[in-house]
Amino acid sequence: MAEPVIGATLIELRNVSKRFGGTQALDNVSLEVRAGEIHAFVGENGAGKSTLGKVIAGIYAADQGEVLVDDVSVERWNPALAQRHGVAMIAQELALVPDLTVAQNVFLGAEEQRFGFERRNLSERLLALDAEVGFGLDPRAKVRELRIADQQKVEILRSLARDARVIVMDEPTSSLAAKEMAQLEALMRTLRDRGCCVVYVSHFLDSVLSVADRITVMRDGRRVSTVATSEVTKHELVTAMLGRELDGAYPERPPAPDRTAAPLLRVGNARTSTGVEGMSFEVRPGEIVGLLGLVGSGRTECLRAVFGVDELSGGEVVYRGVDWARKRPRDSIAAGLIFVSEDRHRDGLVLERSVRENIALASLGKRAAAGVISTRAEKSVALGFASALQMRPLDIELPVGWFSGGNQQKALLSKALAADPKVIILDEPTRGVDVGAKRTIYELIVRLAQEGIGVVLISSEHEEIMELAHRAYLVSEGRTFGEIVPEETTVEKVLFQLFNVTPNEEPAA
Repeated sequence: MAEPVIGATLIELRNVSKRFGGTQALDNVSLEVRAGEIHAFVGENGAGKSTLGKVIAGIYAADQGEVLVDDVSVERWNPALAQRHGVAMIAQELALVPDLTVAQNVFLGAEEQRFGFERRNLSERLLALDAEVGFGLDPRAKVRELRIADQQKVEILRSLARDARVIVMDEPTSSLAAKEMAQLEALMRTLRDRGCCVVYVSHFLDSVLSVADRITVMRDGRRVSTVATSEVTKHELVTAMLGRELDGAYPERPPAPDRTAAPLLRVGNARTSTGVEGMSFEVRPGEIVGLLGLVGSGRTECLRAVFGVDELSGGEVVYRGVDWARKRPRDSIAAGLIFVSEDRHRDGLVLERSVRENIALASLGKRAAAGVISTRAEKSVALGFASALQMRPLDIELPVGWFSGGNQQKALLSKALAADPKVIILDEPTRGVDVGAKRTIYELIVRLAQEGIGVVLISSEHEEIMELAHRAYLVSEGRTFGEIVPEETTVEKVLFQLFNVTPNEEPAA
């Protein structure tokens, strides 16, 4: 394959349209991607940006319009043909083989063989490839044992192993910490400088403005504009995405609850075999409590044990005055202790089933008589929550897997709300969600607190906790080591504590 000429058009879409059932996902979209550029697609969830990326990668066939590669129209554009033309995609929802190793996943289908045998050890090849990126993954580790951020790195390495000249990255930073995001952005720049085109689909507008050369704004399946990054501001991007002004990122924090009230949930010196070494916190009615820590600090592992997924090896959990240390998830759900996982596919949704069925899944007993589930009751509750959270399209009979990531997240939250929570644990509730949908979720969190529900919030975007929570606990290495009132401090001071750095020191690279 010839080396790309910087600035040359690699792939062009002309008047492309795509429909899913009654939903017009793309409507007469034309654009081009060029060698030696990072081209970002931005828009609200459901705007069509991921669908557009999948058309470029051949995953979706356009209903109308044409795809041109190197100025030549291509018939029956598909993933195999796209790969032969040097197009690779890193999907938002990971497509890995859990029981294979990191190295086996990275080189799956691209093994070097002679007479049916591997010509070179996969681990050696993986280490050589990883040296270019610096992810530091263990080639022999099973993918199922990795956290989501590391699984995302495997996807990135798999794309690089195929020497693609166009790489579509669909929300690649959604599971990465700040340092890892910086590494990925540096990698994108390296690929661009080699003459590759990186199509960067993202809702992280700061990252887009930092790394992209051009930005295409999508709204309601249409291309609103394509502009040079140097010619647009963040405010202008948001306005173009929404078609209106956004009045503030965060709603007003609800009034602080009565500190003399008995806690709904109290966790004392919790320990688990999954890395929790001594975590303590409590949540009162109407209180939003954040857990502030870095990726891998043990926040999620602790709350999985509180909910009953994992076992406690020590410490105590008291929920509404009852010892909850040995309860199971079904007990927690029945009692209104609800956990919304960060991994909506593995732990939250059944993608092949409808939005209606998914929303009702955790509360079937509330909508059944004599063991028979009422479809009418399911429809009523599902439509009510889907409408309140502004799911698009508002068709609760469509499979939830057909929806964008942000709308899937809204379905997951609706499922939790339908279970009538007394305490709700939200683990990364805005991951993969655009600015408009984030505001909707923030308003939901505030409304839950106003209704007397206790909220436990985990977020890698520390500003979310600082703007929403009444109190927050600092977490590191499986332990809580401090408590703060967000209104009385700053994100910068919190980060100094999390990194164990005094303000006059330079943090280590």
